[in-house]
Amino acid sequence: MRGVLFDGARARVVDDLVVRDPGPGEVLVAMAAAGLCHSDLSVIDGTIPFPAPVVLGHEGAGVVEAVGPGVGHVGPGDHVALSTLANCGACADCDRGRPTLCRKAIGRPGRPFSRGGEPVHQFAANSAFAERTVVKAVQAVRIPDDVPLTSAALIGCGVLTGVGAVLNRAKVGRGESVVVIGAGGIGLNVLQGARIAGASTIVAVDSNPAKEEMARTFGATHFLASAAGVREVLPTGADHVFECVGRTALVRQAVDLLDRGGQAILLGMTAPGAEATFPPAAMFLDKSILGCRYGSSRPQHDIALYADMYRRGALLLDELVTEVYPIEDFAKAADDAHHGRVARGVLTFGRG
Repeated sequence: MRGVLFDGARARVVDDLVVRDPGPGEVLVAMAAAGLCHSDLSVIDGTIPFPAPVVLGHEGAGVVEAVGPGVGHVGPGDHVALSTLANCGACADCDRGRPTLCRKAIGRPGRPFSRGGEPVHQFAANSAFAERTVVKAVQAVRIPDDVPLTSAALIGCGVLTGVGAVLNRAKVGRGESVVVIGAGGIGLNVLQGARIAGASTIVAVDSNPAKEEMARTFGATHFLASAAGVREVLPTGADHVFECVGRTALVRQAVDLLDRGGQAILLGMTAPGAEATFPPAAMFLDKSILGCRYGSSRPQHDIALYADMYRRGALLLDELVTEVYPIEDFAKAADDAHHGRVARGVLTFGRG
């Protein structure tokens, strides 16, 4: 079986992976498409520490091939989008509808794969860069068959994180102002989340001028190459500033751009030991800094919601897919993503 394996030194496509059968409460999915997210690149460059060897990928869609005992909400032949949230469903946080806070869904990598008889880790409880993967039933969300799998693949990370951060975590209100620092895959989904929420002024900030057209397509009312121009658009500052890059200097910028009562939402992944600084006095007048994991999402609810919004034309998915690559072209896809040539590259496995 083909897949993208990171051995601790480099990532490459291999063809001798084996995945076990699904056990109780598990689903075996034949992958059709998987988005290449910067989190995958962050494992390769060490920004996200993860045990190796590991099969990469965490944003994908495919067709259910088999289910284990106790699984009833999906069955063989169903189209599904996968989430990375292998929450338990039974703890206090899951019971309160906060599955992103489930302690059993954080930092416990499984090893359903093997290679040469040796176990291989699964990234983000998902490993979408493989022809087949086994996930917990709670991670497989049924979607309508008429949603293209190359587009549906992007719901499970970029859309959940970006749109979810706006609607679930920041709770942006109609008529409010939003600044989005970074117009990559996550930033574009923050932009469309702000558009869906009814924000009146939506400012995209990105040093790459080639991203302006896409940013405006997704909802930006203004596009700036530097945050220095934000105060010309919003003289008193913004109600919400989303940092989508993961640089500590930009965290400080996000704080500096807030209006009274404003909130900075941190979505970019920094190195674990990185530290950001800001004057505490800047937080008076009811300003706040919010962390946000996975868009504070409820994947079984939100993925189905976003698929329906896509079918009604309210949510953009096809426009996110800049380039489609066969899995064998992973190296090119990774290079394009690393250099910002694509909003989202999608790897395919010859299905859907």
